[in-house]
Amino acid sequence: MPKITIDNREIEFENGMTVMQACELANVEIPRFCYHDKLSIAGNCRMCLVEMEKSPKPIASCAMPAGEGMVIKTNTDLVKSARRGVMEFLLINHPLDCPICDQGGECDLQDQALHYGFDKSRYEENKRAVNNKHMGPLVSTIMTRCIHCTRCVRFSTEVAGVDDLGMLGRGENAEITTYLEKTIKSELSGNVIDLCPVGALTSKPYEFKARPWELKKTETIDVFDAMGSSIRIDSLGKTVLRVLPRLNEEINEEWINDKSRFAIDGLTKQRLDKPFMRKNSKFQIVDWNTALSIIVTEINNRNKNKTLALSGKLTDIETLYSAKSFLNSIGSSSYDCRYDNAQFIANQRDSYIFNSSIQKIDDADAILIIGSNPRWEATVLNARIRKAYIHNNCKIGLIGKAIDLTYSYKHLSNNIDYLNDILNDQSDFCTVLKKAKKPLIIIGTSAINFSDGKDILKVCAEIAKKYQITNHNFNGLNILQQDISRVGALDIGFYNNFFDLDYNNSLKQHIQNYKPVVFLLGLDEIDLSILQDSFVVYLGHHGDATANIADIILPIPAFPEKTSTFVNMEGRVMQTTKSYNPIGESKEEWKIFRALSDQFENKLNFNNLNELRQEIITKFIFLKEINSLPSVLLSKFGLPVKIKNRELEYNIKNFYMTDSISRSSVTMAKCSKEILDKVA
Repeated sequence: MPKITIDNREIEFENGMTVMQACELANVEIPRFCYHDKLSIAGNCRMCLVEMEKSPKPIASCAMPAGEGMVIKTNTDLVKSARRGVMEFLLINHPLDCPICDQGGECDLQDQALHYGFDKSRYEENKRAVNNKHMGPLVSTIMTRCIHCTRCVRFSTEVAGVDDLGMLGRGENAEITTYLEKTIKSELSGNVIDLCPVGALTSKPYEFKARPWELKKTETIDVFDAMGSSIRIDSLGKTVLRVLPRLNEEINEEWINDKSRFAIDGLTKQRLDKPFMRKNSKFQIVDWNTALSIIVTEINNRNKNKTLALSGKLTDIETLYSAKSFLNSIGSSSYDCRYDNAQFIANQRDSYIFNSSIQKIDDADAILIIGSNPRWEATVLNARIRKAYIHNNCKIGLIGKAIDLTYSYKHLSNNIDYLNDILNDQSDFCTVLKKAKKPLIIIGTSAINFSDGKDILKVCAEIAKKYQITNHNFNGLNILQQDISRVGALDIGFYNNFFDLDYNNSLKQHIQNYKPVVFLLGLDEIDLSILQDSFVVYLGHHGDATANIADIILPIPAFPEKTSTFVNMEGRVMQTTKSYNPIGESKEEWKIFRALSDQFENKLNFNNLNELRQEIITKFIFLKEINSLPSVLLSKFGLPVKIKNRELEYNIKNFYMTDSISRSSVTMAKCSKEILDKVA
């Protein structure tokens, strides 16, 4: 390996590294504003200047490739003087807003001015002022603070794939702006707030709410899609004030989508904080003992062994397992998680997980997307597809409705029967798959939520086998789940084959025949007319659509209010972390089912959360391995059959409102109105 000398220390570095990256290997800190390791190199802030032997002037270490035998000095008088000069220029027009700036305490300019700048200003002329720009309901702008690092512009263009930001003018007239002052139409726009090294771009919903040192910081995971992105929740009391991404190269890198970041104001709106019962078409507050007693009476008076439990988008493993155990204890096996009628081979894990892993998308050179809109279903994953498109010249084909995915692709068909052409080598895209060295297939649940879903999986498995997308070392056949709860529910058997082919009709038939008690575990995505003949018990944290038709409402904690286990789309076991105590009289779901079991002959065996988790791990040993990827799975799907013609429709109609929390969010309502309505 080549060697470079940095501050009299000789170190080895990899070819292609810059001087700044070599300095980081030597644990030498180099100040920077414009440089970011996930973005292209701009070299326009000049804060990273270092001295190179035989160079007549300091060099920008972020842009200079490291070379064999280079001698670099980072702490000489020349370097210090250069950095002080650069800092002085940056501060010439920067306002003294630190006491009222939301970036205060987390500001790169603040920190670097302290360490590398002067202790006083020599500038006595009038400062430049810039009008603030309208960038939509999420990003607040104070553009006089902008230092023109262009991080936001590069992120929008390179990562988000939405060219809504740019720089106009030259010299001191240069400004960062949206074109014609448009709203930023990207589902990743909030990341420019994290990227901005000063207070020019800040969070509009968080504006003037708190200082960072006042907030309790909790590291947890995102539950708004099936990726399980790493996030940090910053809360004050029982209010979540902001959500920030955490670095996780295997899943979300350092990005999160706008719904994950900004929907948190929905946690305080329309909350259920007390048990309710329906009486004379009106809800009245009752105590927990009364509510549970009514439920027990109804179970005993109806077909007890046909009692039904249906899970929603945000249901954790502990809830699913305790609900399943309770129903089994009273003789019922009627429970399911497939509210959208998605067809999986339930005891075959590789038929419902993202087998290749999310990180492997970076290496892909061909991707066939079937019935999925990854831009809305898994926004950060879509950014990885874009990265593969840019860096690997990845060829992408789409079967489904033509939409803007932020990268170019070949639209193959709107109809699912086009899979027959690919299987029979009658499509132009077959050549792409044959030539590809690392191809992937991504199947959305929109493609398999009809009675032919399992046939589609069989055909896709045969395509994967034919074009070497699967082999004994790798499985590139991926299911893109939309809900964080789905994989875990299928893993622990929270399904019933009776509901397999036609979920709604089977469910309707079950309820009409038996008129059972129905436990809805945060499920709001259901045809309400189906539930007319049943006794509905709604376990939820928000007063959403289904709560309005429930007979009993039991309040439960939202995800920041408890520690829960989930399994993400890859089959990776993850846990949320409790940030603050539940609101009102909310009780965790497992406690509810444990209390109900006391009123029947077969009581549940666990008395606390540790005992419950131990019981779960004993039966499902893989759930013990937190944050570990499963080994490669290759199952036999059976012989393929000819797929019938059917036009595909995507499940998600509104990115900003997909669950009870985001539907309760004022911020998401503003986004829906200002962004989606204008696009439509």
